[in-house]
Amino acid sequence: MREFNFYKLHMITRIKDIIAYYGLSTRAFAMKCGLKDNTFSNQLNGMRELSLTTVNAILFSNEEISAEWLLRGKGFMLLQKEETEPGMEKLKSIVYTIANLQDEINEKTVLTQRLLEENQKLKGELAMLKNERNVG
Repeated sequence: MREFNFYKLHMITRIKDIIAYYGLSTRAFAMKCGLKDNTFSNQLNGMRELSLTTVNAILFSNEEISAEWLLRGKGFMLLQKEETEPGMEKLKSIVYTIANLQDEINEKTVLTQRLLEENQKLKGELAMLKNERNVG
């Protein structure tokens, strides 16, 4: 069991290396791979077991990553490029941009919600002050 944890820990470290290589947030990388953000984060933090589904999703959505390196830590992270498919770099750039824009949208949504709540609170306080002024 101890060996398994050792290998699992190193695979998680290699997955974090891949995320760093792409310069993505964990959330953006999960989206790129078609994974649920919470599940993926819990797997990286050791709160859930790293699943074969997750490993496959990473390998299939990042074809330049060596499966041998990810699974066993042997060789290099990136496969040797024989010939790049036309448009692949542009597609990766678009996916990266979409993931970053989604993060920004989520941040703005949270900020908007907070401002709406604050506005509602201030309206309530203003109504109370007007009511006190009319009563007094």
